[in-house]
Amino acid sequence: MTNERQQGALELGGVDVPLCLPYVGVMPTRTRPPSTTPAGGHSSGNLANRLDAAAAAKREALQRFQARPRPDDPMVKEQLAAQKALSDARDIRISERVTARAAEAARQHAEEVAREAAKAAERAALEADKQKAADEAAARARALEAERKAARDARYAARKARR
Repeated sequence: MTNERQQGALELGGVDVPLCLPYVGVMPTRTRPPSTTPAGGHSSGNLANRLDAAAAAKREALQRFQARPRPDDPMVKEQLAAQKALSDARDIRISERVTARAAEAARQHAEEVAREAAKAAERAALEADKQKAADEAAARARALEAERKAARDARYAARKARR
């Protein structure tokens, strides 16, 4: 059978199997069974029944709308007053939080200023100590120089007196 085998076919178990299916020209599609309802989707085909159902639905919607409480109803006024009280309480809490945040920021700023002032005072004290130490060292150096000069002058005077 290999002699007679077509090009592009594969022999499996004595049967020639094509490597690719031939092109038929149309892709298969899924088809739905025919619908038992009319085109509008309503189960009853009677127009009068559909019109009656639509009118009944409108009446029910109108009755629901008319059954709502009016704005001058005491229950509605009570609900509005409760909502306003909640809103006012919320506004008060928000303003308290804003005030607390501002106070905390002011406190932190004051602490930072105090820390900076303390650091500046400490730096000034250290600078004053350094200046005082430098002044004392200069005074000691002047006193030592004066002693040396006095000793030198005494040696000079003694040398002059020996001549």
